[in-house]
Amino acid sequence: MEIIKTKDVVDNIVENIETVILGKTQEIKLILSAFLSGGHVLLEDVPGTGKTVLAKALAKSFDCDFSRVQFTPDLLPSELTGINFYNPKSGDFTFREGSLFSNIVLADEINRATPRTQSGLLESMEEKQITVDGTTYMLPAPYFVIATQNPVEIQGTFPLPEAQLDRFLLQLNLGYPTKEETVDILKKFAEKDPLQDIVPVCDKQLTLDLQQAVKSVYIHDDIYGYITEIAEKTRRHEAVQLGISTRGVLALAKMARSYCAISGQDFVAPKDMLYLIPYVFPHRMVLKGGIRNRFAASMSILEEIIESTTAPVEDFKKK
Repeated sequence: MEIIKTKDVVDNIVENIETVILGKTQEIKLILSAFLSGGHVLLEDVPGTGKTVLAKALAKSFDCDFSRVQFTPDLLPSELTGINFYNPKSGDFTFREGSLFSNIVLADEINRATPRTQSGLLESMEEKQITVDGTTYMLPAPYFVIATQNPVEIQGTFPLPEAQLDRFLLQLNLGYPTKEETVDILKKFAEKDPLQDIVPVCDKQLTLDLQQAVKSVYIHDDIYGYITEIAEKTRRHEAVQLGISTRGVLALAKMARSYCAISGQDFVAPKDMLYLIPYVFPHRMVLKGGIRNRFAASMSILEEIIESTTAPVEDFKKK
């Protein structure tokens, strides 16, 4: 599939989602970029900003299997992964698939589940498979986890471990809509829920074609070196306990390819990397001293590193 056609299809999907979510065009494109690059998204924001509605609208725009899991303290890992149960009629054990066996999985309020349950997502998010009682089951393609969490409320929640945060390609905050956007939302939801009227505009095969198409976007060797240098500097920074991992650098490259593809570009420039870094890198960094505002502190360090790193100035188009 050509890059220009990829942009046209994604523009149609964005328009479909915007019948429900107003004023969040850029956030929708970022989420779609993550989805098409094979990654996963963590939506972190205060209650009532449209996180769950956005996830549902995205899922309904694709003609793919969808499952929503409300994470609670009593949720069991087997409810996610599946379980072998004894069938008295056949006299054998039969595998019953859990809620992770779907194309698009909404993990709502993911930090309300216990660490044991949260760990049930690790294998599925990284390897697109699930192992139960020694048997490995492949998950359907495409496979996408979009999780939500409330950063303010801490009672009855369990912070995500670093290993799990690292598996989310990007972390995104939606923020409050403007006054004008809020008025439009009130009017739109006054008589009925527009979410009920969303119909699929992209089938499963087209989704897989889009995921393949974004891989054709070209990244120059100098840009690979540039983002690697930034990542290495985070590991050596005196205020950082845990810097950007190799998975983090790979995530940025994948995200850049996808984002450029849906923007109609067939190559990645340094400005694209710099735009995406705030969404891909900060949640992967662990700082020393137990700093509360982790994102702001991480961004301050990243800005310092970026200023001290010379960006490449070559012709970045594929020759």
